[in-house]
Amino acid sequence: MKNIDERDKQILEILCEDSRIPYTKISDELDISEATVRKRVNLMKEKGVINKFTMDLNPSNLGFDMVTFLGLDVEPEHFLNAVEELREIEEVRWVAKSTGDHMIMSEIWAEDNQHLSKIMEEKVGKIKGVRDLCPAIILEKIR
Repeated sequence: MKNIDERDKQILEILCEDSRIPYTKISDELDISEATVRKRVNLMKEKGVINKFTMDLNPSNLGFDMVTFLGLDVEPEHFLNAVEELREIEEVRWVAKSTGDHMIMSEIWAEDNQHLSKIMEEKVGKIKGVRDLCPAIILEKIR
């Protein structure tokens, strides 16, 4: 990885497991000072290595038993508008421009099959320029 050294990698591994871990615990684990941990984390934020600290939610514990990756194909002249409209749909967790089989990929959280169908038909499918929807239902998150 560019822009970071082995010590930074160790700090990142710990933070990826629990981004709320106190810097003092990281310093104890790596046998470096808390100030060093703080400086390295701040520098990685400045360099754009760390964009933000976030949570890893469990969709099923929030009532969403169906997680779906949805590939979309859109008429090129409607591409940017489609991306913006997707971002506004509450159940859409993320949207990405992509290459390969689909122009846009997104993750959708739905309560069940019926809810997913409703999202795809009444929300995503009605976005101007959408030509094709290709859902892939996630059976189990492994990593």
